[in-house]
Order: sequence, then C-alpha cells, then structure tokens
Amino acid sequence: MLQTLLAALALAAQPADTPPAPEPAAPAVEPDTRPHVALVTDLGTMIVRIEDRRAPVTARNFLRYVDAKRLDGFKFYRSTRSWGPANMLVQAGNRGDARLNFPPIAHEPTTQTGLTNCKGALSMARLNPGDATSDFFVLLSDIKGFDADAQGGDGAGFAVFGELVAGADVAEKIYAAPISETLGEGVMLGQMLDPQVAIRSARRVPAPADAPKGCVVKAP
Repeated sequence: MLQTLLAALALAAQPADTPPAPEPAAPAVEPDTRPHVALVTDLGTMIVRIEDRRAPVTARNFLRYVDAKRLDGFKFYRSTRSWGPANMLVQAGNRGDARLNFPPIAHEPTTQTGLTNCKGALSMARLNPGDATSDFFVLLSDIKGFDADAQGGDGAGFAVFGELVAGADVAEKIYAAPISETLGEGVMLGQMLDPQVAIRSARRVPAPADAPKGCVVKAP
C-alpha cells in the first residue's frame, strides 16, 4: 500500500508536457499612404508615387494639377538621348495654353527634403529656383548632379517629389521615340520629341501591391 502511494506521488510530481511556444506574430505591414498617380499616355501607363510628406510644396502642386485634371492633354515633349546614357530623362508639361498653369511654387531642394535624383525620380523642371509650374521630368538614369549639394552645381538643384514605381518600360519607349533634328533651342536642340507623347489622363490610384521600395529617399 505504501509503495503504491509513493509511486502515485512520484507520478504526480513529474512535470506535465509543456505545449510548444507559439510562433511570434509577423510584424504588421503598414499600408503605404503616399499618393499614387497613374499617367496614361499614348505609349502606355506609368504609375508614380508622390512624396507628399518629404516634399509637401512640390507634391501638393503636382496633385493640384492631377485633381483639377489639368495634366490631361499635357505632353511628354523632350528626351535627352543626345546627352548619352549617363543623363537620361524624359520631360513633360504644358505645351499649349499657359492659362492652365497654376502660379509658380517655392523651390524644395534635396538638401531639405532628403530625396535624391536617382533612376526613376520624379523632379520639377525649372529655369530658376522658385519659377517651377507644371513641367516635370522622369529620370531614366541616376543624375546626382541634379541634387542641391552636387559639386559644381548651383546649390539649388532640381526638386525631387516622387518616383516611378510601375511602367518603366513606358518611360523607355518615350525616351526612344522619334526626335526632331531642328526643333528646340539651346540645350534642347535635338531633344524635342516629334510627335510629342500626350498624357491622356492623370488620376490618383491605389498603391500597387508590388511597388518597389525605391531609391529617392536617401539612406540615413
């Protein structure tokens, strides 16, 4: 009897099987709340992501054109093929009624926004800092000389405000489109598309599920 009791107590003292610890939950992926815009052109559709927090003035200006549907009918009119593979971009803007332009905006240098003119960057075209209105360009190569802190630059550079996240092949088609040998003045001679490539519509769209992280935000 005593031996049976001791055996029972020994069994009760043994630790019960411990269930396996649950796997740690994967960290929640925060949705990308940055605005995205689909540019539907004669040669296909590109989607650009707008850095509205880092470049609020320039982003707000671009989205103002989008929301007012003023980009509809604007043209991609320039390809810098004559500059070679190290300086590739296509430029778009208002090539018609100047009354469609909103007032010029303040310049946001890359030294202020923390953005950079890398391949895929969406940047404002300008003559002088503070005179940008509707014209912008998409980079098809890194052009770090466009950054405000580039050596030999003017200290202002070109304001980055977004990035191409889908439709890079469309940008390449525009870049490779026919060029006029006679149109254009100064540095633009031999860079004017003929015919120009129209933007049929520009509308806000949801963020693509497979949008790349991108390169315009400088690493800390």
